Amino acid sequence: MTKRVLLAEDEPNIVESLTFLLERAGYQVSVQTDGRKALDAALSEPPDLLILDVMLPELSGYEVLRHLRTDRRGETLPVVMLTAKGQRADRETAMDCGADLFITKPFANSDIISAVEGLIDGRNG
Repeated sequence: MTKRVLLAEDEPNIVESLTFLLERAGYQVSVQTDGRKALDAALSEPPDLLILDVMLPELSGYEVLRHLRTDRRGETLPVVMLTAKGQRADRETAMDCGADLFITKPFANSDIISAVEGLIDGRNG
């Protein structure tokens, strides 16, 4: 069965490149471009993994993650936070909210694929 990745990202170039990269690696990718829609999608039909940008319209990635972690449908969902904000405080906030991994932009394609594979296999393996 194909593993599903939800990508919550509002930057078109990153959406395009990550969608291509993940689909080429064999994942089914769905995209939401604002935090509220991403939260709704993650809770209504939980994916195998969520890649979550910090800076999103409507709800920030941090807010989405806080909501997910307080709902039984999202409390164990693997989440990779993806952001251009790479300061130590940003990383600590992401981890405090319940992120499994924190990757800064720009990123190496191999880092994304390794993170996705590791978290999905770790949860289901």
